[in-house]
Order: sequence, then structure tokens, then C-alpha cells
Amino acid sequence: MPPITIVPMESANSTDIFAQMSSQLLKQLQLETHDIKISVGKKMVKVEIRTVEMNPNEIHFPENLFRYFCLPIQRYKFHAIYKKEINSLFLGPVIGLVTDFKQNKGNEEPYFRSIHSFCEELHHGVTDKAGFLYVFSYPEFSLQGYYFEDGKWKPAELPLPDVIYNRIHSRRLEFGKEYHLFRNTLAELSIPIFNDRFLSKWEVHEHLINENHLHSYIPDTNIFTKDNLIAFAKKYETVFIKPVHGSQGRNIFKLQKENNHFSLESSVTTQLENKQVNLTFEEIYQLLKPLLKNKIYIIQQGIPLLTYQFRGMDYRVLCHKNQQNNWVVTSVVARISAENEFVSNIARGGEIMTPINALKDNMSISDAKWVITQMKDLSIETAMIIERKISGITGELGIDIGIDQNGKPWLIEVNSKPSKNFEDGQMKIRPSAKAIIQFCTKLALDSTSEMEDS
Repeated sequence: MPPITIVPMESANSTDIFAQMSSQLLKQLQLETHDIKISVGKKMVKVEIRTVEMNPNEIHFPENLFRYFCLPIQRYKFHAIYKKEINSLFLGPVIGLVTDFKQNKGNEEPYFRSIHSFCEELHHGVTDKAGFLYVFSYPEFSLQGYYFEDGKWKPAELPLPDVIYNRIHSRRLEFGKEYHLFRNTLAELSIPIFNDRFLSKWEVHEHLINENHLHSYIPDTNIFTKDNLIAFAKKYETVFIKPVHGSQGRNIFKLQKENNHFSLESSVTTQLENKQVNLTFEEIYQLLKPLLKNKIYIIQQGIPLLTYQFRGMDYRVLCHKNQQNNWVVTSVVARISAENEFVSNIARGGEIMTPINALKDNMSISDAKWVITQMKDLSIETAMIIERKISGITGELGIDIGIDQNGKPWLIEVNSKPSKNFEDGQMKIRPSAKAIIQFCTKLALDSTSEMEDS
């Protein structure tokens, strides 16, 4: 049935525990009794249902019932599902987005960093479809979250969510003790969280390389050692050295063979002030060693990819799980590197373009459409494998693909926390936001089948 609207009404006294609805809605929900339990988030309360003549698509709550559920007193659009076997009416979903941000003092608004505007977009999308979204930091879980009202993010004690979407910015925090305690709490409360951690480049490579049908799409890759570097430098004209836990194009090195010598450049100018040229292999290794700071890096074969006006180019394909639990492509953009940069990341000055416009300089429109179809198929296949191989719930992946001179796609990278700055943003609620809302709703509604009497 379509979502219903929850409307606040003044409480006659502090003990009012009832809800009003029309007899028509009572029948639609298939309620068999006027004494039921209502569940919002993880709270459940026994409520007397009073049937009155009113809008058939509304339920009226006295204000103290909102307070019991820790819901700000306002109108809500919620999905309503009655569970006959436990005589309970589920209203929701309540969606929590967990991230890390600076806790402001006084009445200052929190700033959610690179996803701040995306959080507002999700709020509008959830409010429009059905549900309630808030943002919280895991050290404050169950104590305080931030909900959007009158153009501001306001702090409050809010209901425990039905589902959590992980957008923590830092790998270091996810490795920390406090985050693990938070995850244990969620497990005890049976609250699903999806995309619960970053993926390492080596972990992704290990999962994908074991799929024989994907071999030809994956660049030769190994762990960085001196011997492996020698082997790659002999075999390939270009080699990339990347941190296994890196993101946003940081700390990547590009090694190129030039006659009998090598050149080395970094994606971060503070590491190498400019491109180092005419170096021997030993000089390269001695230069790299302190820059890697004893961290784990991978070495990857450089593929001669198609460029756009002599600038580097690859493609970010966003994949999401839909309400039918299938992977779909929600967005494809070309990423064009800034001039004199070899990485295309937006964080390093790159820009985005539609894939057709980026490809049509290199091939016909019909060929470009075929290449885009191949990219989408490869991305869906990759997402299915990654979801199958890693633990936890995966609902969103950003897959980076390069296209070589022959129009063949290559899998460059898989990201479990893809940036929200890629889509063109012309639409109010972007396809990726809609997909996340649908997946959150699916997980929340699925969890209603596990509701127990409390």
C-alpha cells in the first residue's frame, strides 16, 4: 500500500497512549484488534487504536507518543506494515547515516565534510518517498543524532535506526577499537549496516583474479617488493605504485621506462617536487623506499588508455543494489585528469564529462555506446563478485574502468565509499541517492520479519 502520513496532535495528558485512524485505513492495514503494538525504529509500545472520521491516509499521534519514540514532533510519511503474528504495526524506515565529523560547540551546525550536501539530498529524498533520516557519529550512537529541519541540522536524541549507511571518511577510524565496539553493539541490536568498511586494493585484486573469466580485464598486479618492482620494470613500459589503503588519487607513483633509464613522478607534488628523469633502477628504488614509509603498496601494470585532448581519462561507474536485491548501474561518468596530472581523481583537480562526449573524439557514436555497454556489464559482474566474496552487506560500489586503444575495458579499482561529487547534480535527487534510499528501505522492511515482542 502507499505510504501513510503520521500527524501530531496535542496530548490531553501525559499518559495518552493511543492513535487515531479511519476505519478504512484500519481495514487496509488488516488490523484485527484495536489494541496493537506500534514499532518505530527499535522502540515498540502498546497503543489503543481509535477509529474516527478522518483522512483515510493518515494516523494521528498525540505529542507524547512522538516523545516516546524520540521523534521530533512533525509530520512524517512512513511505510506501514502490520505483522499479524506479533500484532505489531511497523512504521518507517528510520535510516541512520554514520560518519565522522567535528562536533561543534554551542548552536553551530555540524559539518559532514565531503558528504554534507549529499546528506541533505538524502534527507529530501527520504522525506519525499517515506521515512526519517538522520546523521550521527558512532561515539554518540543512541545518544544524539542530527536531523534536518528548517534548513538546518539540529541535534536531538533520536530513535535507534532500522538500518545504517556507513560513510565514515577514515580507514584509521574503522580499524579503531571504538568503531569495533559500535559494530558489536549493532550486531547485538540486530541493526543492519551496509558498506561497513573500506576495501583494500590487494583484497579486491585477490577476489577478482580468482575469477577466470575476468583475467583479461585485470592489469597485472603484485605486492611491492624490490624483486617485484624489477620484474614489472623489465616487463612493462609504465608501472603504477599505489598504497593498498589509498584513496582520492593520493600517494600514487608512476614509473616509466625511457630508453635505458627511468622517470618517476608522484600524484602528490610535496613528495617529488617535479618529475625525476634519467634515473637508474637502483636510484628509483632508493628514491621510492622512504616515500612508501613502510606501508603496504601494490605494483600495477600501466595500460595505454584512451586520452581526452592528451589528458588522462578513466570512468567511474556507480553500482547499487535495488529493491529486488539486484545490482544496477546508476551513473557512468568520464573522469578527465587535470593538465600535467596522471591521476583523474576529482580531488586532484580532475573534471567529469558524459562518457559519450569523452569517447566520441576517439571513436564513432555507435562504438562509444557499445563500449559504455561493456563497461556497465563488467561493472555489474564485478559488483556481484565483490558482494559474494566479502563479509557484511554491500549495497553500493564505485568501479573505476579504463578503456585501452582498442576500446577494451580494464578494471582499475573498486571503491566501497565512492565520492558523491561525480554525478552532474542537475537533478534534485540523483539516481545514486534514490538507489541508496531504496536499498535502505528494503533492508529495513526485511528486518521487520525479524521483529520480536519486546
